[in-house]
Amino acid sequence: MKAAIAGALLLLSCAWSVTACSPGSEPPTTGDVALLAQAKEGFSQALPGYVMSFPRDHGPHPDYRIEWWYLTANLQDASGERYGAQWTLFRIAMQPASGRATANDPQAIPRQPIPQQANPWLSQQVYMAHAALTWPQGHAGFQRYARGGDHAGVAQAGAQAEPFAAWLDDWSLRSTVPGAGNGWLPLQAAFRQGDMGFQLRLDSDMDLVLQGEKGFSQKHTSGSGSYYYSQPFLRAEGSLTINGQEIPVSGQAWLDREWSSQFLQPGQVGWDWFALHLDSGEKLMLFRLRKKTNSDSNEDFQYGVLISPAGQARRLDSQQIQFEVLEMMRVQGRTLPAQWRIKLPEIDREMMITPVLQDQWMDVDFAYWEGAIEVAGSNAGTSGRGYLEMTGYPAEPDQAEAHDITQRSEK
Repeated sequence: MKAAIAGALLLLSCAWSVTACSPGSEPPTTGDVALLAQAKEGFSQALPGYVMSFPRDHGPHPDYRIEWWYLTANLQDASGERYGAQWTLFRIAMQPASGRATANDPQAIPRQPIPQQANPWLSQQVYMAHAALTWPQGHAGFQRYARGGDHAGVAQAGAQAEPFAAWLDDWSLRSTVPGAGNGWLPLQAAFRQGDMGFQLRLDSDMDLVLQGEKGFSQKHTSGSGSYYYSQPFLRAEGSLTINGQEIPVSGQAWLDREWSSQFLQPGQVGWDWFALHLDSGEKLMLFRLRKKTNSDSNEDFQYGVLISPAGQARRLDSQQIQFEVLEMMRVQGRTLPAQWRIKLPEIDREMMITPVLQDQWMDVDFAYWEGAIEVAGSNAGTSGRGYLEMTGYPAEPDQAEAHDITQRSEK
């Protein structure tokens, strides 16, 4: 098993390293998922002006370096106990295809794609899947790797637009009625790892939301960014399996789709991303890309959008988004924010953010904190539930490991 993981890490290191991998190369040490968002030359770049089309853009974009299908769900059982679920598929390209987007041709697609090899393990696409569960007493995170490629009709991992499906082995997100709901709703999400897993049915009467400027999400003052859209109004229903016990659940889910070739600039170290289901029926998405301490930039790059219950998106003034960390916690040798105060004076709102459990660390090869959170405020527009992702917080090996919060993880 360790050899398989090392091999997968070597493949991924080829995908994000500036230098090419050669025979005998050593795999990277365990890192942060933010590493996967750094730049590599030769790939198409996300630029303003791209016109999204569905169902086409539900599928993969192999000329871009990295993309993901990202599902989080805030759930509860019949007694009101609360749970969280995460399902993510990452696609990382090891080499670019030949068609590159430019400022004059922002919709360029690969015109001469790399030919399919007879051996699927020669595919230039590497897939990495993460799944996690949070329940009142604990949290568990899991990972799998596979190469893309179809061999004699068998594809261990991949994604397709019609009928929509994204999968790695039996960890899958796929349409149950192809052709409906912009080509992918309703959806079925599933994963199983030993005595843990879930089966969730996802549907919505609302349309998806294009983030940023018509789907181009700027991530730096220089103009770099990603293509990004969300389906934040999903209803979720199904069951979780926790330590062998099946638990019927229902709740709300948020699905993000994003692809890029340079998510982070050299002066940025990681991000904090919030996806909130407010009791008012609104959805609120906020993120900040944190600058490095020695960066020339004067501030973090911030973004926020408030989505009405009718699906109308209002972009917030980034200069008026105020993130304040009130408490810190020690998790897996790292110091991370444990409680936040977020102020949005533009819309006269203030809310407190706390994790339902502090130990929602994804102890995977490219590690990060991802977990269910509680939102507290004075009214329905400042209270609710959601998910928070935090990346780029470095390990501090000189600190006492005995004080760490531990995380169950199977690899």
